Amino acid sequence: MKKILAFNILDYEKEFVGQWAAEHPDVQVDFNQIELHDDTVHLAEGYDGIDYRQRSKLSETPDLYQKLHDYGIKQLALRSAGVDSCNLKWAKQYGLTITNVPSYSPEAVAEMTLTHAMNLVRHIPQFQARIHKNDYIVEGLRSREMSEMTIGIIGVGRIGSTVARIFSRFGATVLGNDFKQNPDLKGIVKYTTKEDIYQHADIVTMHVYMSEDNYHMVSTHQFALMKPSAFLINCSRGPVVDTDALITALKNKQIAGAGIDVIEDETKIFNQTFEGQAGIPLKAYETLKSFDNVFLTPHVAFYTDIAVENMVKQSLDDTLKLISGEPSDHVINAV
Repeated sequence: MKKILAFNILDYEKEFVGQWAAEHPDVQVDFNQIELHDDTVHLAEGYDGIDYRQRSKLSETPDLYQKLHDYGIKQLALRSAGVDSCNLKWAKQYGLTITNVPSYSPEAVAEMTLTHAMNLVRHIPQFQARIHKNDYIVEGLRSREMSEMTIGIIGVGRIGSTVARIFSRFGATVLGNDFKQNPDLKGIVKYTTKEDIYQHADIVTMHVYMSEDNYHMVSTHQFALMKPSAFLINCSRGPVVDTDALITALKNKQIAGAGIDVIEDETKIFNQTFEGQAGIPLKAYETLKSFDNVFLTPHVAFYTDIAVENMVKQSLDDTLKLISGEPSDHVINAV
């Protein structure tokens, strides 16, 4: 019997692990609520396959990868699209094939992007702030309609393409930037440079993977190019946007506002509670919370029933395929 261990299964994932296990009675599936790190890697001993999801890095050294190799593990299946928690070079060095879940639900993230956009454009955070003070004056917060606006999408992959189609239905002009153009988006997206998007878009929305090349893709220079009436939305990965530069741009009114689902160092606070405490261990987030033109969500763009089910079941499917000697369509680092 094949044995799979799933690390860091959260409460909302358990039902889907159970469903998958029931559908595969010839596979032993165990799970825990522990992240995979140097001090927990020993739990993988005795298993054929490993499945995990986390936002913090597995290890700062190759030792974890070597131990997995020594245990006979030949793969790591991530329950996420992003693979930046894993060092692909070390994984390859120690014979580990990496898989991800590249499209657990583009619709989920695209819908959240629209949610951020509508809250910003319709000034919902500012109206909420006024309402909490019993101020019901609407002066100064008149909105524009989407049909008047230009949407700039950085990264027109599965999610970005879905975002493009949504905004196109509103009658917005959609600009896009990616390594290659999607012919299916002809008549929907006008491809152009990042600089053109920063300069002309009313909403700039990020949909790129995390990589060294994409680190701080939006920083001081990019904010300086944007219109003071523009909004930035990041539902991709936190380090894509330079948080300090974003705060400076908001303070200096270089942009009109921001929608932030992900942020640098988010593992310090997200999926934790600090209720009743004086503050949180991420001061930049405290600062963003103080702006009434910022719409915040705690990395939940992916968080729908369909998306979570797809993340869990596809990653387990890939684990079983690889430990059974079958190919997977989701290999990131083939060995």
